[in-house]
Amino acid sequence: MSDAIKHECGIAFLRLLKPLEYYKEKYGTAFYGIQKMYLLMEKQHNRGQDGAGLASIKLDVNPGERYISRIRSNDGQAIQDIFKQINERVSGEMEAHPEYADDVALQKKNIPYVAEVYLGHVRYGTFGKNNVESVHPFLRQNNWMHRNLIVAGNFNMTNVAELFSSLIELGQHPKEMVDTVTIMEKIGHFLDDEVTDLYQECKVRGLSKREASPVIAEKLDVAKILKRASKGWDGGYAMAGMFGHGDAFVFRDPAGIRPAYFYKDDEIVVVASERSVIQTVFNLEFEQIEELKPGNAIIVKKNGDVSEQEIITPTVKKACSFERIYFSRGSDAEIYRERKMLGRLILPAILEAIDNDTDNTVFSYIPNTAETSFYGMAEAAQDFLNQRKNKYILENRRKLTTESLQELLAVKIRTEKIAIKDAKLRTFITEDKSRDDLVAHVYDITYGVIKPTDNLVIIDDSIVRGTTLKMSIIKMMDRLKPKRIVVVSSAPQIRYPDCYGIDMAKLEGLVAFRAALELLKERNLYHIVDEVYAKCKAQENLPDIEMVNHVTEIYANFTDQEVSDKIAEMLSSPEVNAEVKIIFQTVDNLHIACPKNLGDWYFTGDYPTAGGNRVVGRAFMNFYEGKDARAY
Repeated sequence: MSDAIKHECGIAFLRLLKPLEYYKEKYGTAFYGIQKMYLLMEKQHNRGQDGAGLASIKLDVNPGERYISRIRSNDGQAIQDIFKQINERVSGEMEAHPEYADDVALQKKNIPYVAEVYLGHVRYGTFGKNNVESVHPFLRQNNWMHRNLIVAGNFNMTNVAELFSSLIELGQHPKEMVDTVTIMEKIGHFLDDEVTDLYQECKVRGLSKREASPVIAEKLDVAKILKRASKGWDGGYAMAGMFGHGDAFVFRDPAGIRPAYFYKDDEIVVVASERSVIQTVFNLEFEQIEELKPGNAIIVKKNGDVSEQEIITPTVKKACSFERIYFSRGSDAEIYRERKMLGRLILPAILEAIDNDTDNTVFSYIPNTAETSFYGMAEAAQDFLNQRKNKYILENRRKLTTESLQELLAVKIRTEKIAIKDAKLRTFITEDKSRDDLVAHVYDITYGVIKPTDNLVIIDDSIVRGTTLKMSIIKMMDRLKPKRIVVVSSAPQIRYPDCYGIDMAKLEGLVAFRAALELLKERNLYHIVDEVYAKCKAQENLPDIEMVNHVTEIYANFTDQEVSDKIAEMLSSPEVNAEVKIIFQTVDNLHIACPKNLGDWYFTGDYPTAGGNRVVGRAFMNFYEGKDARAY
């Protein structure tokens, strides 16, 4: 994605189902869990680089012994930072106490993070300040072991204000009005209720508080707590939590917006945001890893019982398609195939843009994350060329000589590595003109492979704001002096804000929206903007369920091609000599390529939750009123 956006988060949960001595004997170390958590988090560093955190719980410790450990960092290399600190602490303890070396019981008793239950998180901040207090996991402490709650998640709620108010109605006094705090306190409230009810049952039976503790741990109904806590949640989430005594859960939203995958055997239960991460870290086959069903939670009890239970009735599955286009690691077998298919399916539109002239076209990609789609595009282009060759051979088979046939068969699609990002270059000057010149040199380009008669086709994952294209990429490509520059987006036009985790909160930041506004002005239809505002304003105080996305009317008078042509005009500039064309994937083709991830609200405005329509209306009103504010 040439336009940098912050997005998503990653979760990693690991429960060791055997005593720590088992892992020492089989794998040579009681630090097995720590090592696997490092890999699970590092393999998801693509999902968050604003911060990282890890928490662990030791099972069955004696009173007075520390059983919860947590570390968080917002360092520039946060994952490395937290595990460096853990390693230093562990190494220091082992060096100071040689007697720990072969005694797992002493290691567990005295060394932090030598535990059975782990929860890790990597963060991209979409809401709130980027300080260490905003980094997951969050901890709600209590002297009662069962009431300690640790929460981390990949989520964004659309109705934070409503959730905040519901906590106040419950008699709480939340410290902040952010979704992380409100969600944790909501779960914590019903956890407290459940523990209290169970204690009262034990009291009736004549059990002391100490005798009641293991009974509460055994009977605590995690699914019931989640069902009560999640009433009223509107958003996308993969929510993970651990209770102090050892119960744990990972819970997915009913539309399956945010991803979660798991694997279990007799040694471990592991959950992560990406399947390929689990597959790599534990050397598993693709088929061994399951997707957590929408609306379901995987629940691991302290005694090791594992179950997947429905918490909320699933709605129509609208898993985020951006996960497949860009966010998730491309090493997943399904995602790799899907990204190649995105490149294949967009070839007909490319051929139309270059007048089918593949002989005078160079195909490339930018940035590196678009490489897989590029392979699909290039393979489809080669198939097209082969079909032309076969047709020519059939029509001219009597005229062809051995030499001319060999020459014809040797012709291939021209693919080149055109752009290489200079990771060390920093645009340190803030004055616009000087900075723009520096931005144009963020990439190094390959000279000598483009002729003045050539088309240059560059595929990107998606085009969000278009800023990097206008200020850098198109100008840079023009220095190669091609006849025509064709910028291809393997994703459709991004027309609407996201409110479920991706940092695309403002309409005016989207180049497709700005292009539609320009078309309205040109065709004397700008009154539609006023009409849409009036409709959004009129439903401002309606319940979310009654709201309609009126912003779709901004695009209703134009074809996709008209919007694309206007974007191309806006992203070019007078000093660019080549003809510039912009091509976007169609939504239909996106669904063909990614049939299991049909969430497309940023392209179509079809939000999977009622709160989405409120957010898009609020975003439009903010734009209209000139407010530089988030819509959720």
